[in-house]
Amino acid sequence: MIPKPGGGERPLGIPTIRDRVVQTSAKLVLEPILEADFDPNAYGYRPKRSAQDAIRKVHKLLCDGYTDVVDADLSKYFDTIPHCELMQCVARRIVDRKVLHLIKMWLKVPVEEKDDKGNRRLTGGKQNTCGTPQGGVVSPLLANLYMNRFLKYWRITGRGERFQAQVVTYADDFVILSRGHAQQARDWTRQVMSRIGLTLNEAKTSIRRARQERFDFLGYTFGPYRYRKDGHWYLGTGPSKKSISRLRQKVAEVLKPSNVQPWEEVRDQLNRLLRGWAAYFHQGTRLMAYRAIDHHVYTRVRLFLIRRHKVPSRGAGRYPDTAVFGALGVLRLRSLHCSSLS
Repeated sequence: MIPKPGGGERPLGIPTIRDRVVQTSAKLVLEPILEADFDPNAYGYRPKRSAQDAIRKVHKLLCDGYTDVVDADLSKYFDTIPHCELMQCVARRIVDRKVLHLIKMWLKVPVEEKDDKGNRRLTGGKQNTCGTPQGGVVSPLLANLYMNRFLKYWRITGRGERFQAQVVTYADDFVILSRGHAQQARDWTRQVMSRIGLTLNEAKTSIRRARQERFDFLGYTFGPYRYRKDGHWYLGTGPSKKSISRLRQKVAEVLKPSNVQPWEEVRDQLNRLLRGWAAYFHQGTRLMAYRAIDHHVYTRVRLFLIRRHKVPSRGAGRYPDTAVFGALGVLRLRSLHCSSLS
């Protein structure tokens, strides 16, 4: 089990080396065949598509006037995909019985877990009728294929024109952006998801008016932002508070007092973390987020060093920010922001 960002735990099934090799080989063959049917607004785990593409698409739709948003969430999507219906989706494109049998075996494979006392137990297996094991090479492809049932039905029933809306998905995360018909789109989506064996998480699914309210999608916050120079409002996007909070937790983990690695290794590990975060969050309004992170990183580094070197003060004189982001070599995110503008 691995922790979920919103709380709770998610089961993770790691295939054996032999299964991973076979699943990878099967994916190389199956993916181009199944890709032909996938919706262009589906971006998760697909060749030449990324979360950044989905973020740009959502922002463009907001700017085009699709500001009534269904911020949707599916309950335990990977765990509730029905095997029978999923195999029917596969069989519409794949007719080789041996390949179909192989995929069915992967869906039925038992998962080894440990209980609270550390005893091993097996779950799933032949009696299991739903779910794709997360952690498998082929699982994201199968999850995309089943989500495509919803997107295909949306398309062939003309819901985009009727609701004046578009759906943008990334695996099981999706938003519906419309022009004044968000409630109808949500109600229709709830009914269709129920028919195909899935469930909307009512507690996390909401309707947002993007000109007045913000919503989160793929780590970004979309909605109204104020331009600092003249105070006017605009529809923008930037790193969400949750994304910033998770980065702070990771920084704290790197700079914990028990880390006794040489400073050069600690610094390099910290810089890799910061550079990777900035590489993902490089769109939209990000300067204030970068400043907040720089301040947090400076404070944590200064405290880390004064503990390590037993400095009898708060260390502001010995370790000013010019030294931390200069001679000590810590990455300053604001410098990346300025270089991207030049």
